[in-house]
Amino acid sequence: MERGLDVDDFAPRLSFFFNAHLDFFEEIAKYRAARRIWATQLREKYGAKNPRSWLMRFHTQTAGVSLTAQQPEVNLIRTAIEALAAVLGGTQSLHTNSFDEALALPTENAVRLALRTQQVIAHEVGAVNTIDPLGGSYYVEHLTAELERQAYEYFERIEKLGGVVPAIEENFFQREIAEASYRYQSEVEAKQRIIVGVNRYQLDEEEPIEILRIDPALEPQQIERVQAVRARRDSAAVEQALAELKRVAEGDANLMEPIMDASRLYVTMGEMCDALRDVWGTWRETPVF
Repeated sequence: MERGLDVDDFAPRLSFFFNAHLDFFEEIAKYRAARRIWATQLREKYGAKNPRSWLMRFHTQTAGVSLTAQQPEVNLIRTAIEALAAVLGGTQSLHTNSFDEALALPTENAVRLALRTQQVIAHEVGAVNTIDPLGGSYYVEHLTAELERQAYEYFERIEKLGGVVPAIEENFFQREIAEASYRYQSEVEAKQRIIVGVNRYQLDEEEPIEILRIDPALEPQQIERVQAVRARRDSAAVEQALAELKRVAEGDANLMEPIMDASRLYVTMGEMCDALRDVWGTWRETPVF
């Protein structure tokens, strides 16, 4: 908007990425609260007039962090519950993790079961037959309002720090994440939070499952492919594109155009990142504890 674009010219195209975790009702309320916050802010703060601008489009992926290496088949149940919460909360796009991802890249069978999880939710359980199926539930409405209130409290704390960039520089986000992670792990170790198969209902012996094993020969083959691309591209044009990327990065212009120009010349992502590191350096967060 500071560059002269009307909010309704781009807001309908914006989308977000959420993670679906295991607290079923809290997750549903999280998405509902996010949608409410988005609609309110777009209308009241940014003056959006197009109703499509008020609709928060988001993709959801089930939580990889909730997958366990112990009794990995139980992850099918976890993923199904997380995916259902995302659907009930109004997601427009969904990714379901495979049950064996805590051990390795998923096998074809595991990927198929993850896909079938989505398909059962879409076609068999009736969750998609109505908009906002849990709307009106006193518990879900209460959680939605409470999460919305707490979200605005976070926004105010970030604004008092001067915005997102100063908050990053002061380790605000890293500290919040680290403290939440510490609390979670402490609860698991104290068995205040039960993880099935991890700190309760363990098995003395578990049947091994088939996991995907990548042929090590693929690594040198991929290296050869990248080297072949570099050998046949226009080296002078590549250097010019990287120089232009650095030049733009030194100012405050939009980087998308030079990035796209470099991509068309087969400049690799690593080369572009190296060019940006030359300009900006590498930011290191200070230890949280």
